[in-house]
Amino acid sequence: MAVPGKKASQKLSSTLSRGGAEDFDIFCEQCDRDDIRLPAFGYCVDCEEHLCQTCFNTHRRPKSLRHHQLQDKDHMPDKQKLHKSLKSTSGGKTADLTKSCPKHTNEIIKFYCHDHNTLICSVCVTLEHTPTSCRVDYIPNISGKILDSTEFKETLKDINTLTDKCCQITKDLKQRVDKSTISLKDAIVEIENFRKEINKRLDELEKEVKETATKIKHENQRKLKTTETMCDDINKSLQASADTLKHLNTNKKTDQLFTELKKAQQLILHNENITKQLPTTNDVDEYNFESNHAIKKLFQNEKSFGTLRKKEQKIPSQPKNKCPVPMKLSTLRNINVKLSSDEDDCWITGITVSPQNQLFAADFQNNSIKIIDIKTGAIKQLQLETYPWDITKVTRDTLAVTLPGIDTIQFISFSSNSLSLKNKLTVDGYCYGISHHQGKLAVTFSTPVKLQIMDLKGNIEITVEKDSNGDSIFSRPLYVTTNSHSIYVSDKGENAVIWFNWQGQMIGRNVDIESPQGISLLDDRYFMVNDDVTFCIHRVSLDCKDRTTILENVEDPQAVCWCAESSTLYLSTCSNIESDNNIKMYKTM
Repeated sequence: MAVPGKKASQKLSSTLSRGGAEDFDIFCEQCDRDDIRLPAFGYCVDCEEHLCQTCFNTHRRPKSLRHHQLQDKDHMPDKQKLHKSLKSTSGGKTADLTKSCPKHTNEIIKFYCHDHNTLICSVCVTLEHTPTSCRVDYIPNISGKILDSTEFKETLKDINTLTDKCCQITKDLKQRVDKSTISLKDAIVEIENFRKEINKRLDELEKEVKETATKIKHENQRKLKTTETMCDDINKSLQASADTLKHLNTNKKTDQLFTELKKAQQLILHNENITKQLPTTNDVDEYNFESNHAIKKLFQNEKSFGTLRKKEQKIPSQPKNKCPVPMKLSTLRNINVKLSSDEDDCWITGITVSPQNQLFAADFQNNSIKIIDIKTGAIKQLQLETYPWDITKVTRDTLAVTLPGIDTIQFISFSSNSLSLKNKLTVDGYCYGISHHQGKLAVTFSTPVKLQIMDLKGNIEITVEKDSNGDSIFSRPLYVTTNSHSIYVSDKGENAVIWFNWQGQMIGRNVDIESPQGISLLDDRYFMVNDDVTFCIHRVSLDCKDRTTILENVEDPQAVCWCAESSTLYLSTCSNIESDNNIKMYKTM
């Protein structure tokens, strides 16, 4: 393995750079890979490579190489057998290989094991995939054959096949659910016709039967929503992989193409397993109603016990604003949040800010939380076990982050320039949006769809799922923001921002937004929400009645955060291009 940071001396750099083989009879093979030719000083028996003095002296420092047997210059082989891996037949450069090994994060993936169908680094070759046990190739040696190859075409074909399969599953299930819904409506009609033949004292039993039918209908809808969400996620990930493969193939980035191709194949297998677990038409049935003739003889008289009536809701009074104050934003600058250690471009799905000029970002794509110094742009990162979605500040030094993939809310402590994991809460569903106010968390879930209000210990106080008619309130609630008396949920599926009080009662909604996503409280009169269909940022009054557009032409807006102290808007995007690595800053004009 090459020694990081090692360079040829300035006096020798002109003669020791890549040249003809006659420069030295025996040279350092590790440095040769970095286009530096230095004379051999010794030899590693295990690696079967000649080493220069620097490589020789540092070769056994890594823990994984301490057992290697070294020979000095007087005892090393006097003939050099160059490994095939040093001569790439593909024309590719090792500089194109940038992916870190998942097992040995300081090493770059440069080899492929045919026997285990896996991408590996040089340490993997030494410890697990030795030449005596595995058939291993150096990626630049074989990657040239992958351009427009049958394997490349078959992988894209498999992606298209699985995408079509997900679409067909959703279509078939929707048709089945529609038929089931019709059959349930017919069953309810039969229930009502039968009900007319018997005494009015069957009101309660009739209600129970109807509720059973309604529950089945909603369960079917839940299955459909789950399938649509999962298939949509699969399609997006597959399409992103396909776009990457096409881009790398077009630009002839063979090494990256080979690596991404193998990842795409693993992604296909992973998503294929997911589709096998999705609800199918066999999970949805049709129904008819069978009346009980014996019930007709059960009762003689009917008396009403009473009627339950809902209490009138007290709507918090909103500050009067006779004439909305115009709000205009101007671009301040962009903050690039991508680190050299990030394997992928960033996808910032959650943002929050502290008064100490600290910006916190949830990077979905790189499974991390980042802390950014707004003034200097310095970035520190905390790696998570899975992808995060949203983030909120709960105390002066603690954050809460939703991890929907493992049904968890993770608490994170922060200081001036560092992050560390604290305790976590296990929740009962895919948690997405999160907002904190005075010791309480408002959390939205996509599966099952709901809003939960809980304390910081995870004790659930209120769960909101259905309205007074028993219908589901939510479809795809991705984000939430709160103040002392209200909770506002942006529901991408319902195309609405829904307004609740802290008792879980739905007070109102705004349906003037086509596809609401990120949402953030602005002041005591307004909140702001972005629309990823019209590419706009809107300002909405807290009573959800008035809406004005304050920012336009923002392609694919994702997360939004308003900092009242600095009158600054922070915004991320999800357009699958390099601009996603930036968090945009806007100031009021």
